[in-house]
Amino acid sequence: MLFGAKPVLFRKTPPARDLFVPTPAPVIEIRDLYKSYGQLEVLKGVSITAARGHVVSLIGSSGSGKSTLLRCCNLLEDSQSGEVLFEGEAVRWRGEGLMRQPADRAQVTRIRTNLSMVFQQFNLWSHMTILQNVMEAPVTVLGRPRAEVEAKAREYLAKVGIGDKCDAWPAQLSGGQQQRAAIARALCMEPRALLFDEPTSALDPELQQEVVKVIKDLANEHRTMILVTHDMRLAADVSDHTVFLHKGRIEEEGPPAQVFGAPQTERLRQFLRAGAPA
Repeated sequence: MLFGAKPVLFRKTPPARDLFVPTPAPVIEIRDLYKSYGQLEVLKGVSITAARGHVVSLIGSSGSGKSTLLRCCNLLEDSQSGEVLFEGEAVRWRGEGLMRQPADRAQVTRIRTNLSMVFQQFNLWSHMTILQNVMEAPVTVLGRPRAEVEAKAREYLAKVGIGDKCDAWPAQLSGGQQQRAAIARALCMEPRALLFDEPTSALDPELQQEVVKVIKDLANEHRTMILVTHDMRLAADVSDHTVFLHKGRIEEEGPPAQVFGAPQTERLRQFLRAGAPA
């Protein structure tokens, strides 16, 4: 291994080569995506696929395009060319280049409600209790019955280990507890996939482990996830597929055992030797 002092354990054992293992249907597909901010080209023809029940981790240096790619997945950012598909349905666009934008806002809303995103900053509403934070979107966006949503919200808060914090305010929770509340809020939408954008980078090492445990538990449940992280050990442990981005392009990708254990490109070897935060 090129990073860390301890050996990395990988979550899944590759299937025997003489067994036929069908490929799960893709939930998210990004095909040849380009994204620019004015003259600054951030993504330069990136393609990724997140199959149902699989975890895809995006790694790379700051500024490599990881978070931008994740925001394009969730249609929080408009791309200039390329395709975005959700469960085989292609996003419809109008316009070209920097003027391109989704043509069907109802389609965008429907896709976003099925792709819950957890951000680096917790983005909890300070004027609501933790329980109210988790309940808000399913009630107001999805129109689900309040009593039904409350039962689910309590269930998910217990799942992430803070079931006793339902009536607390965000300011009364530690950073790790707030991030776990944000994950419970994402889960309460009961999405088809979860998107994590540096979920541990705003936390100190002790609090990081609280969140890492939750993410590992979700991975072991075979939830579809795309994870942007600088935590190489987390990426190695939970991923089915790892993508290394460099200057807006995919420099290398593959199973975590290959990417972390036998990197093929000099740039990835340099990145891992540099001791990317883990």
